[in-house]
Amino acid sequence: MKVDAPFDYPNPFLRDIEIQAEHIDGLGHVNNAVYVSWCQEAGWAHSVALDLDLASYKQLDAAMAIRHAEYDYTQAAYLGQRCKLATWLTGNDNRLSMERRFQLVHEDGHTLFRAKWQLICIRMSNGKPRRMPPEFIEQYGAAVITIESEQ
Repeated sequence: MKVDAPFDYPNPFLRDIEIQAEHIDGLGHVNNAVYVSWCQEAGWAHSVALDLDLASYKQLDAAMAIRHAEYDYTQAAYLGQRCKLATWLTGNDNRLSMERRFQLVHEDGHTLFRAKWQLICIRMSNGKPRRMPPEFIEQYGAAVITIESEQ
């Protein structure tokens, strides 16, 4: 599938989405929780592509966990439609927190959904905040894109 409309930011990490029957709710469109699930899958796939998988997290006793999330549903998605889900790392303080954004674009080029996560580094062994290990700063930091300030 080719999406002609530009994404919000350059160089996205992309996932193809084809709307299946199990994604549809009683209103006949994709259930809101499914979008959240797709974001989790895309965020994790991007992390793995950056060589930070679950084994790395366990070895480092560190993980990035969602502290705050915002979801903006702009148009509905329906059975059989095809979309691209883009994600970017848009901020990293190289200490404790990181920001990730998402955009779901329909094959006709219309944006259906946007999301923003504020992530915090935690110690896996106890769930408490901790400073990012050097591997996180290096791998995630290299993937951060610069975006213009939002008004």
